[in-house]
Amino acid sequence: MALRKRLAMLGVCAWLGMAGCGGGSSEPYDIVLSGGRVMDPESGLDAVRHVGIRGDRIAAVSTDPLRGAVEVDVSGLVVAPGFIDLHAHMQDLEGNRWQVRDGVTTALEMEGGVWPVAEWYAERAKTGLINYGATVSHVQARIRHITGATSEDDPAIGRLTPAGSPAWSHQPIEPEAFPDLVALVEQGIREGGLGIGMGINYTPAASPQEIYRLFELAAANGIPIYVHVRGMGLIEPAGSFGAIQEMLSDALTSGASLHIVHLGSSGLSQAPKLATMIDAARARGVDVTTEVYPYAAASTNLEAAIFDPGWRERLGVDYDAIEWAATGERLTEASFARYRRQGGRIIAYVIPEAAVDSLIAHPGIMIASDAVPLIDGRGHPRGVGTYARVLGRYVRERQALTLMEALRKMSYLPAERLRPAVPEMERKGRIKVGADADLTMFDPARVIDRATFDNPTQASEGIPHVMVNGVFVVRDGQLVEGVLPGRPVRRTVPPAP
Repeated sequence: MALRKRLAMLGVCAWLGMAGCGGGSSEPYDIVLSGGRVMDPESGLDAVRHVGIRGDRIAAVSTDPLRGAVEVDVSGLVVAPGFIDLHAHMQDLEGNRWQVRDGVTTALEMEGGVWPVAEWYAERAKTGLINYGATVSHVQARIRHITGATSEDDPAIGRLTPAGSPAWSHQPIEPEAFPDLVALVEQGIREGGLGIGMGINYTPAASPQEIYRLFELAAANGIPIYVHVRGMGLIEPAGSFGAIQEMLSDALTSGASLHIVHLGSSGLSQAPKLATMIDAARARGVDVTTEVYPYAAASTNLEAAIFDPGWRERLGVDYDAIEWAATGERLTEASFARYRRQGGRIIAYVIPEAAVDSLIAHPGIMIASDAVPLIDGRGHPRGVGTYARVLGRYVRERQALTLMEALRKMSYLPAERLRPAVPEMERKGRIKVGADADLTMFDPARVIDRATFDNPTQASEGIPHVMVNGVFVVRDGQLVEGVLPGRPVRRTVPPAP
């Protein structure tokens, strides 16, 4: 203790970010979290500590009691870094209100991305309950390039190819036009996009050459590619195996960083083998990561190219594996055709449970929700219960992984994935002096998801407190009204030479 006090006097303690520092200060903190089980996946700290917060930062992690203007007894609770969701399509206030009760303090639109980027960030700032950010969308840039559409409701988006398929997804771009597409994506990079988001499975006409050109662009700008791979299914060469091979090859030869989204739903029964391929590529120097959500069902729109003819053979299922989300009905050949013409959200029960279990327990694979908006209270529950489900079902009940490893997958690893492009992420995903006060407090004996496929509008339990940038957004299990402390996660782009 004498050494700690001496270091504190010299200001060295805060500089080092030492656990146990700060206890000797006579100045009260803005908020003190007293007596919780502090778990820091960066240092491995797992012990009872007192956390002092000043402004939006952690100012002390102490073995000694602290004084604060607000003191909250969190004894019996785990104090963890707020969960960072790399894959969240619920980018509005309603979606944030569900996710924050699941412990999420940062939710990012990385797979689909956005375009124009600056406009999206400006609009999103109005409803920032939690931290937010996005990549540059290849799909939306492609829509703009092929159709000229300037907004989501522009009727030009509906332009079809001669074969009757959407032009933006099924019309090739010739190599001589690649510079025009690249210019659109470059605009988003200059506006601070966190990487390039790709949904190649939704744009089957995007040639390998088109995709590789964007890998080169990402490498040149030091940003990652976040990708929904080209194929999902059991029939090669257009299945899951070939799709992963394409991405690993592109990353290796271009030098771009790569993150493969939802390996469970993209890999299906082959997912465990694909995870070992990704491990092997990483061992050979490829900067590649991946993620999984803890459910054996996927969700997307029925009109998507994924359901082009041959989908039953590719996925190894029949019509009754598909549920129309609005009503809960399982589809037949006739209802599939009718709803596909109409377009809308479905739930697809296509992922083997064993594959999901394997990926969640696999070292280094992150947890990400792929949260999709609920429509009239219906839809996939993953945007409401992903993180509590992992903590309750996979850690406590099944003991498939340790609590510290789960927290690492939910906070520290996503922050590290982002950190090369966004150095400020060094302050997230960990608990230490100087880190952002994004904190999730939960009862490890009670935390559990309540959202189901039949009734997804049931918030997770056992997460009484959540803070974003030093502000309580959930207190005693209830949403705090009238606060919007979320901030943009955005690249600072140096001026052009």
